Amino acid sequence: MSVTPIRLFGDPVLRTPAAPVTVFDRELQTLVADLTDTMMNAPGAGLAAPQIGVGLRVFTYYVDGQLGHVINPELTLSPELQCGPEGCLSIPDLRFDTTRSLRAVARGFDMHGEPVTIEGSDMLARCFQHETDHLDGILFVDRLDPTARRRALKAIRDAEWAGLPGPIIRDSPHATYGRAL
Repeated sequence: MSVTPIRLFGDPVLRTPAAPVTVFDRELQTLVADLTDTMMNAPGAGLAAPQIGVGLRVFTYYVDGQLGHVINPELTLSPELQCGPEGCLSIPDLRFDTTRSLRAVARGFDMHGEPVTIEGSDMLARCFQHETDHLDGILFVDRLDPTARRRALKAIRDAEWAGLPGPIIRDSPHATYGRAL
């Protein structure tokens, strides 16, 4: 399929809740393939459809060698929490400690409309929460405590990419920001 430009912080599509997928067809399969190719190329641990400008409830993930996707996800979260560094392909080069549930169960569908249930802890649980937030128009900086959020927003304003017009493609030779979500 293809590597697609990733939308950056400030693009309105990142703040717009995504619509549920209602048609499971070849076009959806192409979207999943494009998300996967783009995520792997970035490299990232996850990528949601709004990050490539598509307002549908679809995300892909690649954590601890586990590659997959979930369509129309619904999460069940554990009450136990974890706090650790989190980044985002739409907010390149920045990482901030973010509190998330330690475990998550993602229920939804695969690209063929078959039900899927995936359980994850630690990084996989963090990824599920991060990508589902994208589908709801929420960015990880929204989850930070007020002091960290102020620092994050200042770092975003000061970032080299801040204010650039349009999306950019993160190709591997220039992807120095590690495995962002």
